[in-house]
Amino acid sequence: MVNLTKISSALERIGEVVGRRGVVEGAAAESFLRDERELYCGQAAAVVRPASTEECARVIRICGDAGIGVVPQGGNTGYCGGATPFDEVAQIVMNLSRMNRVRGVDPVNFAMTVEAGVVLAEVHAAAHEHDLMFPLSMGSQGSCQIGGVLSTNAGGISVVRYGTARDLVLGLEVILPTGEVLSELKGLRKDNTGYDLKGLFLGAEGTLGVITAAVLKLFPEPRSRQTALLGIATPQAACDLLGRARRWSADRVVSAEYLSGASLDLVTRLIEGARNPFEEPLEHFLLLELAGAETDPELRVVLEQILKEGIKTGEIVNGVLAESGPQRSALWELRESIPEAERRDGGSVKHDISVQISRIPEFVEEAGRVLHAIAPHRLSVFGHVGDGNLHYNVLPPMGEALEAFKEGPAEQMSNSLHELAVSLGGSFSAEHGVGVLKRDELQKYSSPAAVGLMRTLKDALDPNGIMNPGKVLG
Repeated sequence: MVNLTKISSALERIGEVVGRRGVVEGAAAESFLRDERELYCGQAAAVVRPASTEECARVIRICGDAGIGVVPQGGNTGYCGGATPFDEVAQIVMNLSRMNRVRGVDPVNFAMTVEAGVVLAEVHAAAHEHDLMFPLSMGSQGSCQIGGVLSTNAGGISVVRYGTARDLVLGLEVILPTGEVLSELKGLRKDNTGYDLKGLFLGAEGTLGVITAAVLKLFPEPRSRQTALLGIATPQAACDLLGRARRWSADRVVSAEYLSGASLDLVTRLIEGARNPFEEPLEHFLLLELAGAETDPELRVVLEQILKEGIKTGEIVNGVLAESGPQRSALWELRESIPEAERRDGGSVKHDISVQISRIPEFVEEAGRVLHAIAPHRLSVFGHVGDGNLHYNVLPPMGEALEAFKEGPAEQMSNSLHELAVSLGGSFSAEHGVGVLKRDELQKYSSPAAVGLMRTLKDALDPNGIMNPGKVLG
């Protein structure tokens, strides 16, 4: 039973800990209660913004004593409702945006220590000051924060070369559900002393603790980049071309992004200033980018050799190469504008699937057949062919509202796509996480052993269930 007196007292103590600047009230709190896609409009007893690790720890101790749920939140850019609270009496939002210091950059160790509230674009800028690079990049990088990026194990456009978020972390500072501080910020690249504790919290979506700081891996800033948007014959051609590009370039491919013709049409129709560089209609495109330490002309020769072979084999049917920084940006803008174009079109039913790269063509072919048998629809398919992650988004027929489509065939379509991905050895959630949106899918598609182990960890670390209640495992 909820003890309202105890909760009220706890909220007063929390206010004393974080001060007036640390509590968001009234209309200003509303944006913290809605998710990025506005699928959920939540409720919370308070929105709290601690300014330090010690404040975070004290708040969580108070919440543990009073039985108050803690919903960690970064930039609130997630797609699955993982940072949305759902209890106006016994849950608080813990927003980490005030913890936004770069604690230090070690250019010799190629590492940077940052607090959870540092925006991803600011991480990029801090690394760039030392002629270094943090390679994780995505469309929301101007607003997403490192704590959320790590808690959801975000992917982005450079996974083919550098891996996902968990591959880019050397250490973490985490507040446990007890309020204890787990400080593992040594930044060592070799530390073979027992369990990899940081791995518990990367991708756990705040259900096991709150990430407050991290040591991130940095890399040399490439001296040159070469970018091409290619019209390709088939999805199979994209996979074959990617394999050759990795081999022939000594693995200097940093991004390989697939765009369907339908997705590109949405962008050029609905995004001001967007222009399709090809006159003839094409069904499939590959945005390919190489980066390296060579000069631009040297890397250009490597890319041109790859493309010549692709033309010879029939994989490439047309293409444009960026001749300048602005041209490169324009090509990337076509890719990055697809989600916004979908929104302006009225919205889509989003799917974030992954399969082995070699099975992408099979998935695309079978998915089209399966959906065609269910109901009329439109498709917007794009994503990271370099790591097997496709955003296979379904739009209602022209003239039909998204809500009506969701009440109709959309659920069956989503189930069919997830079933297909899993049947091909893939995943229903490649990079967007589980949150509240995909809890049922986690139970349905994960093995009993995996779910059982997750529950064991959750019960052991958070026996009172205060950390992000209702998310991931429910």
